Order: sequence, then C-alpha cells, then structure tokens
Amino acid sequence: MGAIGGLVVFGLPMLIIAFIIRRSSRGPALYRSQRVGLHGELFELLKFRTMVQDADQVGPSSTTAEDPRITPIGHLLRRWKLDELPQFLNVLRGEMSLVGPRPQVKWAVDRYDERERRLLTIRPGITDWASIRFRDEAGILAGHPDADAAYLELIEPEKLRLGLKYVDEQSLITDLRIIWLTIKSVFTKDGIEL
Repeated sequence: MGAIGGLVVFGLPMLIIAFIIRRSSRGPALYRSQRVGLHGELFELLKFRTMVQDADQVGPSSTTAEDPRITPIGHLLRRWKLDELPQFLNVLRGEMSLVGPRPQVKWAVDRYDERERRLLTIRPGITDWASIRFRDEAGILAGHPDADAAYLELIEPEKLRLGLKYVDEQSLITDLRIIWLTIKSVFTKDGIEL
C-alpha cells in the first residue's frame, strides 16, 4: 500500500525528473544495479541516473561529493534523495520494502559473516537507520584518495551494525519512526545522529 501511495504522490514528479535527466545528459533516465535481496535473490535496483552514462565502468563504486562523474542534475537529485524514488517500483514488484536494510551489491554480501547474513532474512528497504545516519555519505568520503577503501573502513561496519539493529527491532512503530526521520533527514545536510 505504501508503494502505491508513493507512486501516486511522486508519479508526476518522477516523470518530470526522467524528462530532465534525458534532456540534460546522454543515456537512460534510470540506472539499474544488480543487488542482493531477500534470501540472497538477485534483483535490479532502480534509481534515477545521477552520473554520466557508464560511470560505473570508469571509476570507483563509492562516490564522493566532488566526483566529476556526477551530472549537475545528479547533484540536485542526490541532495534531496530524489534519485531513490524509482525504488517504489521495486517495492511494488515485491523486491523491496519501504523500510529495511539497504540492498547491497553481490561482492559486499559475499563478504558477510554468519551474523551479517541475517540481513538477508528480510526484504531490503528504500530507507533504514543507516540511510538516516549516513545522509551525506558522499560528503563523508570527500577528500579520501580511495573512496572505496574509506567506505569499507568508515561506513560499512556501522551500516551493517545498524542493519542488524533493524532486523532485531523491526516493528510498525520502528518503521514509522524511520520513515519520519528519513523525511526529516532530507532537510538536513549531515544526517541525524542515532
């Protein structure tokens, strides 16, 4: 029900965003990334494309705020988290939930230990505790010469901890709190301390 509501509210803005992306840079409006979902099933995560076409083939997988591959409209979409809106379609298709640990790429999941594999026992979500805490992930990684190494050292351990916290504490009240804090975090630059 939440995904349908999201599409009703954001449907027209999503069409406008897709049109602007197509007019402002070469390539498709949507970026598709293979992610690992419930029980380790692979699916295509949808996002609005915020980088030049084929950017994932010419640079690191982690991006910093000053990454030259990010398009001008991409900076704006990332700032307001509008690049995530197509994931309502992933929710409608049953691949994701509104709230749950963010879906990861296969190489990251392959590194999970037994405890971390519990993250695969529930559907991944559009938002979670880590989305709120690391609202400005690109800013945190800014200035690090190796963004991927900095991500693995500074961000990934805490994201995994927060994902497991959600697995242990999931409830309707928790989901409503995360949704509220996600909306609130869109209007702050640095994220919200949890």
